[in-house]
Amino acid sequence: MIIIGVPAGLVVLVLALFLVLRGIGSGGKIPQSISLSFWGTYDSSVAFRDAISAYEKTYPNIHIEYRQLLPNEYEDSLIQAFAANSGPDIWMMHNTWLLKHWDKILQLPQTAAKGEKKPLFTYKQFQEQFVDVTDKDLTFNQEIYGLPLYTDNLALFYNKDMFNTAGIANPPRTWDDFNTDVERLTLKDERGNIIRSGAAIGTAQNINRSTDILSMIMIQHGTIMTDDEAKTATFADQVEGVSVGEKSLQYYTDFAQPIKGERYTWNESQHYSIDAFAEGNAAMMFNYSHNISILRGKSGRLNFGVAPAPQPAGASINVSYANYWAATVSKQSQYSYEAWRFLTYLTSNQGAKFYLKATGRPSARRDLLELQQSDPDLGVFANQSLTARSWYQPDSKAVETIFAQAINDVNYGKATPREAIQTAQSKVNVLFAKIR
Repeated sequence: MIIIGVPAGLVVLVLALFLVLRGIGSGGKIPQSISLSFWGTYDSSVAFRDAISAYEKTYPNIHIEYRQLLPNEYEDSLIQAFAANSGPDIWMMHNTWLLKHWDKILQLPQTAAKGEKKPLFTYKQFQEQFVDVTDKDLTFNQEIYGLPLYTDNLALFYNKDMFNTAGIANPPRTWDDFNTDVERLTLKDERGNIIRSGAAIGTAQNINRSTDILSMIMIQHGTIMTDDEAKTATFADQVEGVSVGEKSLQYYTDFAQPIKGERYTWNESQHYSIDAFAEGNAAMMFNYSHNISILRGKSGRLNFGVAPAPQPAGASINVSYANYWAATVSKQSQYSYEAWRFLTYLTSNQGAKFYLKATGRPSARRDLLELQQSDPDLGVFANQSLTARSWYQPDSKAVETIFAQAINDVNYGKATPREAIQTAQSKVNVLFAKIR
């Protein structure tokens, strides 16, 4: 703007005085313009668009830039960026990553910042607002290392038409029921070859999230996956005189063993589990909520339902296996307080509503789970979120490989279930030793 007839020096003086007075009127401090970088992988920018927009209207000096990376490149890209001191302020971490990447995280401050009357968030609020599994995964010694936007868990997908034809009125509630239903739903030719599988279970490579299914069965049956301090794997150890980890591995692989007779329902020649279920070649499969839309995209005519994961007979608590991502703040961030402040909004009731509406995922917040429990798609997952479990892992990718190898070794006759689970425990403990 040009002011005719006014000396340039006077213009500068007036402008400076205006800015000073404006600063005094807003508390004596002119807000600094801050840009926060935010990295994720499975979520597109659409997932955060409305929440970011609402937040930036409240804090116009804050700009948040979200970047989506490919899943198979994400973790390595993070590690490389942090090594070069160029990592993001905010990043999404898997619920099993805390032990592996804790040194890259700045905990959420639980004391009031200078000039503030109360802290951003406290451990007590965390426990009150979020489901229990997130406390186990994202906190340690009451320090908060991440905030969850959602949680997901394993449920049973079943083909309603196949159940109806077989005269099975309801999906299995217990593993004993599951065994019976598998036998009734499996179709074989005169040579014993599988024509239709009763369930996608028993192998590693051609079953989506096979090692998660195994972990769920182990935890359900009382396997203690690690010691209390999460420094040592213990899943091969006996619990009250019973080798529950070994028995769980044996149970899982029995479904891929022809010598098991009627229970034999799956092998490595079957199509990938999600495809087999979508094609009508498998009557049941285990998976997470996001597969509802995937299945509908693959086959609009597939008549399927979702039921809670089967439980051991007489179980007092229904347990599923949790798998999700949470948001955290980098130790390298120059604006860690502002980053955590944004995340407390993003995972608040209002911020989470924006995210969940965009993604269709089960909530991590207890107050929003109440709204989802009656949802026809998410109800099962919402209910299971309250009692879902997971376990501390030193390196989730490596653990997945180790568990898959244990499954393969049993199926190929290279090891007994006892030998395979003990070998797996030894390998996982090598990983634990590296991060101590």
